[in-house]
Order: sequence, then C-alpha cells, then structure tokens
Amino acid sequence: MENHRDRSYPEMVPRPSSWFPNLWDDNWFSGWSFHHPRLDVTETSREVKVTAEIPGLASKDDISIVVHPRELQLSGKVQRESSTESDRTHRIERFYGTFQRTIPLPAEVDESSAKATYKNGLLMVTMTKRTPSSGQHKIDIEFH
Repeated sequence: MENHRDRSYPEMVPRPSSWFPNLWDDNWFSGWSFHHPRLDVTETSREVKVTAEIPGLASKDDISIVVHPRELQLSGKVQRESSTESDRTHRIERFYGTFQRTIPLPAEVDESSAKATYKNGLLMVTMTKRTPSSGQHKIDIEFH
C-alpha cells in the first residue's frame, strides 16, 4: 500500500516560486534603466558639500550640474566601454546609461559660489551658504 506521507510537497501544490517572479534573481531588474548615484551631503558653518559616486564619466560633457538655492540637480550619461568581438560577456553589473538625481540641500546656498571637481569616480560639489538676512532694511532719510 502506498504511503501518502511519502508524497513530496511539489507534487501536491505548485511551488511558491512559480506564483511570483523571483525578485532576488539576478535578471529580474535587467530590463530596468534607472540609476541614482549614491551620495553624501555634509554641512559646515560656511558650506554645503555634496559628494556623489559616479564612476565611468569620460569627460565633463557627460554630466550636467544645476544649482538652485535649496537643491542640486545632477544628470548625465555613463558610456559603456566597447568590447571586441572575441570578448564573451558572462555578467554585467556595472551601470551604463543615463542618470538623474535632485538633492534637497540642508541650507540655502549662493548658486554663483558653486564649484565642482571630479576625481577617481567621485564628484564633489561645494557651495557657500547664503548669509541669512534679517528681513529688514533700514532706509536713510534724506532730510532737507
């Protein structure tokens, strides 16, 4: 007589992995083309600094930096290195394509003071804080 307890789980019920796509599979996100550079935002008494990881930029024409009083906008494109016909690619994990990121700043900055440097895959943008105004301006009266 056959023992029903010996039946394996997959024979009785479909495997859970067949119900949903495998979110942990290496290929699940392969069709998506989005990238947000990882970054640090720091603040001193005089400056706001944003350091972003953007490896693979070939020239300064590959990135656009726009500074507003309370935000920084980064966008650009990382080109994929050309491969030869003899190369057989087995895995691609590095990012290639366009990216865009808007970063809120912790303090209002002077847009004209912004300076950017790019070295070893790191973009550093330094901006001077705006001097807070009291909102009042005393007017001298011309008295005749």
